[in-house]
Amino acid sequence: MMMTLVEDGTILRERYRLTNIVGQGGMGSVYRAEDLRLPGRLCAIKVVQPDENASPEAQAQAQAQFLKEASVLAQLDHPSLPKVSDFFSENGRDYLVMDYVPGDDLSQVLRAHDAPLPEKSVLAWAEQIIDALHYLHEQKPPVLHRDIKPSNIKLTPHGRIKLVDFGLVKVMLHDDARTITVVQGRGTALYTPLEQYGGDGGHTDARTDVYALGATFYHLLTNYPPPDAKARFLNPAVLQPPQRINPALSETVSEAILWAMAMHPDERPSTIEEFRQVLFGLQKPPGRRTDVLAPSVWGAAFAANRTAVLIVLALLLMALVLTIM
Repeated sequence: MMMTLVEDGTILRERYRLTNIVGQGGMGSVYRAEDLRLPGRLCAIKVVQPDENASPEAQAQAQAQFLKEASVLAQLDHPSLPKVSDFFSENGRDYLVMDYVPGDDLSQVLRAHDAPLPEKSVLAWAEQIIDALHYLHEQKPPVLHRDIKPSNIKLTPHGRIKLVDFGLVKVMLHDDARTITVVQGRGTALYTPLEQYGGDGGHTDARTDVYALGATFYHLLTNYPPPDAKARFLNPAVLQPPQRINPALSETVSEAILWAMAMHPDERPSTIEEFRQVLFGLQKPPGRRTDVLAPSVWGAAFAANRTAVLIVLALLLMALVLTIM
């Protein structure tokens, strides 16, 4: 479905004047806008276009769902989340009005640096991001972001981190029998765990955000995008430990990232707080994962301990022969 753009200068609800588009996706676009009632205030307005092929009943249901879910977002209040101040439907489109966040996103910061970002800086940002995700996950019911990636994390001129783009926010109901989603979508492949590939049909929980955050840190700290989950499913060794790519990275952070990026949700930190504890060295991960070790690692280990390995194998062989005799 092609997204029809709204012209610059358009005034919505006799209040918001769109100045320019700042982002675009398959199901919506984000515009910078001026608040005409509060001179000097800038907004970011997400425009959601309904499926033109859907029946009128389905479109009306989707619009009612959007308004219900937007009200959930409007109740959120955290310094690392842009405040949702308004939401409405007009001329067949749905609109979500948020604070405009100035500054570059972390994908832009990484490109400008053209090298792995310093561990100290990333950990300082991690404190703010994890705090925001902890706040979301502790809501009743919990709220998941489901599209964490460098381009959805902004660094303001004052050094404050903002987790933006609520496009895929999902509210988990207590019985988890059904879910509601602000905008249908599957996240971004490089940062999306395997269980999210099924869209809303797949089971996602807080560990989905943990994976995406781990993949984000992997990219920022190595300057290499992580292989997507499908590639890893076919070849587990394709994911190299971050410390091998960036030797300046501490083992603690490298191991925490690998744990967060475990393929199966049960092998990841169960909560974002548990990930925080390991990332900052306050506790150890439950055990080193071996699915990310390339064959060359085992070869190097064998070469370094060749004599000991051969002696052990010889003893085992002798024991087997004596047992048979």
